Amino acid sequence: MRIIGAGFGRTGTKSMKLALEHIGFGPCYHMFEVFAKPEGIPLWHKAAFGHDIDWDGLLGDYPSGVDWPLSHFWQPLSERYPEAKVLLTVRPADQWYTSMTNTIFSHLASKQPEDGSREMWKEMVDKIVLEDTFDNRPEDRAHCEAVFDRHAALVKETVPADRLIVYEVGSGWEPLCEGLGVPVPEGPFPKTNTTEEFQRDRDSKAAAAS
Repeated sequence: MRIIGAGFGRTGTKSMKLALEHIGFGPCYHMFEVFAKPEGIPLWHKAAFGHDIDWDGLLGDYPSGVDWPLSHFWQPLSERYPEAKVLLTVRPADQWYTSMTNTIFSHLASKQPEDGSREMWKEMVDKIVLEDTFDNRPEDRAHCEAVFDRHAALVKETVPADRLIVYEVGSGWEPLCEGLGVPVPEGPFPKTNTTEEFQRDRDSKAAAAS
């Protein structure tokens, strides 16, 4: 891997996936890839519960990755791929928490385990997001925002400056391209998977399943 995303979900990670693919760092691994290739879910499940996995086998075709579940393992991945840049996507904590509450937190709270890989996916995401990251306190705004800020501080303190790219959501192409040493492309920076789009997609899938 050449770029390891360390930012939490709801920090523009889907837009960043499209941006990285546009400037030559694709395909970029994202939670959407987990859904598209469910054969990887057992490996993520093993990693979530503390087992060693073959990172090359899981991510060998991807020069970049952002979003959960990959971002939860940014530290072992940065050790496994010491030449890779670490990309921390950030936004104001209060905006991030509002977005999380209206999307991922509400989705996980209402999502019931299914059979097979979907049940394993739910166990994996509950483990890394709800339990390990937020101590099963998604309804506690102050706690979650503190976790978010501490995580950003840890990444900044831990990753050497020459490996770290900090990207503030909405900053456009320049800081990303400067950090990666590539030309700024024409056209606007991608913007997708907004709260409204997330909710619309979730509702349409629920209607189709009913």
